[in-house]
Amino acid sequence: MRCRAAAAAALIIAGCAPAPVYLGAPPSGTEDRPAAAVPHHGRIFAGIASYYGKEFHGRTTASGEPFDMNALTAAHRTLPFGTVVRVTNDRNKRSVTVRINDRGPFIAGRIIDLSYAAARSIGLLSIGPVSVEIITLPPVDGK
Repeated sequence: MRCRAAAAAALIIAGCAPAPVYLGAPPSGTEDRPAAAVPHHGRIFAGIASYYGKEFHGRTTASGEPFDMNALTAAHRTLPFGTVVRVTNDRNKRSVTVRINDRGPFIAGRIIDLSYAAARSIGLLSIGPVSVEIITLPPVDGK
């Protein structure tokens, strides 16, 4: 009886918990979800951002398009490809809008990998990984 009560309490508490900050591998089935699958605009995430550039320039991203270090794109573990997000550097409050087109980062504790151009625009190049806030935005076509 105690086990059932404890299990029920755990389910109730878990149901009220805030949305997680994703720091592990993406849940299965999220790899190829279209951007329309994002349930709500305005989802907010917080975590550490890093960037990738020259060594990956021209390589194929997880979405199938070539990585362009000069484009405003990013890698996220779970957000659907095509999702548009605004990333704000917590230190200097500079923001950039990017489109998710790759998976990653795969370093523990990091939430998003920005392209070189996106990282440059928020001042990340000179300071390295930094705390950021990420908010999902409506698709460009307004749907």
